Amino acid sequence: MKAIIVKTTCASKEEAKYIANILVKERLAACVQLNEIESIYFWKDEICSDNETLLSIKTKKELFSKVQSRILELHSYDVPQIIEIEISNISEDYLKFIKENTI
Repeated sequence: MKAIIVKTTCASKEEAKYIANILVKERLAACVQLNEIESIYFWKDEICSDNETLLSIKTKKELFSKVQSRILELHSYDVPQIIEIEISNISEDYLKFIKENTI
C-alpha cells in the first residue's frame, strides 16, 4: 500500500471542516489537517488575493479518484485545487494508521 497526501483549498474554515469531516467519516481519509493560508493567484484576467483554508488529506493512493470525486461534489469553487503528493518516506506506524482508518 502506498500513502499519499491530497491537497485542496477552501474559501472558508467551515467549508474545509465540512469536507474534512465527510472524507474521514466515509473513511476516504485517515486524517485531514487544516491550515489557514493566504493565496495569490491569477483568475479571470486579474491577480487575486484571498484567505483560504488548506486541507492536507492523508489517504491511500488507490483512493485518490474517490477523494477527488467527493471533493468535486462538495466544493464551492468552479476549479478547486486537487493535487496528489506521493509520500516517499513514512514510518511503518503511520502507514499502518492510514491503512487501518481508510476503506
